[in-house]
Amino acid sequence: MAPLFLSRERPYFSQMNAIAVSLAVTFCVFCGGVVGLVLHRVVPNAHLTKETQEVIRLGTGMMSIMASLVLGLLIASAKTTYDRTEHDIGTYAAELILLNETLRDYGNDAATPRALLRKYTAQLLEDNWPTSVDRPVLLENQLAGTMLEHVREAIRALTPVDAGQRWLQDQALQINVSLLRQRWLLIEQNGPSVQPVVVIVLVSWISMIFASFGLNAPRNGTVVVAFLVCSLAVGGSIFLILEMDDPFTGVLKVRSGPIVSALTHMQP
Repeated sequence: MAPLFLSRERPYFSQMNAIAVSLAVTFCVFCGGVVGLVLHRVVPNAHLTKETQEVIRLGTGMMSIMASLVLGLLIASAKTTYDRTEHDIGTYAAELILLNETLRDYGNDAATPRALLRKYTAQLLEDNWPTSVDRPVLLENQLAGTMLEHVREAIRALTPVDAGQRWLQDQALQINVSLLRQRWLLIEQNGPSVQPVVVIVLVSWISMIFASFGLNAPRNGTVVVAFLVCSLAVGGSIFLILEMDDPFTGVLKVRSGPIVSALTHMQP
């Protein structure tokens, strides 16, 4: 049985350090500007006429628009993935709390499924937000999935003595099924939203744009510093995209607060 947040295909960039990737992007873009400065010196003057520069500006303008659109789409896609995951975690935590409250209302006979539910929630929290820095995020833990199945089995094994307990048992089973359904929906929906080829093409476009800037720019320290600052900005945007595309690792990981709150409500 797979865990709550299983990813069938991990994003390629999530296997690498997002900071290293963003620095590599910064280097490529900055090199594009430096190459343009070098070309300005070696290209014959006949190829640097005003008409030629105007054509280059038009082409660069078109590429800039396309690069801006692609960069905006990547940021929007990564942000959507991050927000959806955060919302789903909150919804899942609310369902866990509701199931625990339903079992509590059932009475002492439901102590076994409540204990299993509490154990499952604690395991879920440790798998996706490990307390030890040396322990990686465990996206696949069959033990956690088996625990949730055992909760359903324990609920079905209850023997209601009146109509009220029978209704609570039915409600608990429905919530448990809803949890299982949400779990599999999270499994199916989780996956990379940013493909490496899109990032590679985007960085290539931006590097060529910077090369055209360098071709028409004066060769001085201010221009080089401006290229460096702009390159860092581009690298920073790629860093944000990669961080939001993998919500359970890195600097911008989703909050564990909802699951911690659910576990707190489950204390005996």
